[in-house]
Amino acid sequence: MKKLLLVALAALSLSLHSPAQAYGQFGHETIARIAMANVSPAIRARVMALLARSSALATPMCKARTIEQLSVWPDCVRGMGPRFSYTATWHYQNVDICKPFDLKSACRDGNCVSAQVDRAVKLLKDRTVPIAERVQALAFLVHFTGDLHMPLHAGDHHDLGGNQMKAAYGVYAPDRLNLHSIWDGALAERAISTGPSLVRHYAAAEASQIRAGTTEDWSREAWAISRDIAYPSAIGEAVCSTPPPPRARLDEPTIERLIPIARMQIERAGLRLARLLDEALG
Repeated sequence: MKKLLLVALAALSLSLHSPAQAYGQFGHETIARIAMANVSPAIRARVMALLARSSALATPMCKARTIEQLSVWPDCVRGMGPRFSYTATWHYQNVDICKPFDLKSACRDGNCVSAQVDRAVKLLKDRTVPIAERVQALAFLVHFTGDLHMPLHAGDHHDLGGNQMKAAYGVYAPDRLNLHSIWDGALAERAISTGPSLVRHYAAAEASQIRAGTTEDWSREAWAISRDIAYPSAIGEAVCSTPPPPRARLDEPTIERLIPIARMQIERAGLRLARLLDEALG
């Protein structure tokens, strides 16, 4: 039993600290698969045609030949230094959870995730855009739609979306673990692996309500989850009036309550990405 626990903790450590893991791999891949299962055959063919031209990106260390590889390409290229360093702020939008929702202030000059989702759709709609830029826009659309729905990429408590808040995930509490990395990694992975599978074709009646709205609507929705659920579940209801503890803790009952929320956000991201792909490539 002790050996099994050590193996499980080692696997959790890898998922929490490897740049290729976290929402960046299992979460983003799942969102991309949900989308591909819910676009029309014509749109799926156009996505595959763009993937076939992925060598135009000229990033041999960061491949984008499959929808799964493409979904994590924007995270991969962040490790390439100055060439893609300008994209760092495109993965999130730190909207203060203790003030009224204000996306405009968090998105100055379009340097936030919701603005970049909108930009990617516009670039994909324009067939005169060079192929390398269209493939890149596809990668950004797939990836950033996922980032947009991760609550701690949307809400902030003056701690970089939970990155500066040390936290324990059940009994697991290494020094580098924080609230953001829990939602990005271990919680997302557990939510996805808790059946039934999220990767399936959704009936139109089931999907239509989820797919509705704009990137601002979806931003507000994720921000509200951050404000009302993600932070309070870690540090208590009085989030905005009391200082955070030295280390927050998500115990097992709390994790169980959060799993449906994390699943819902991944499902929303996948179905909304399908809608955006239909709009961009239709």
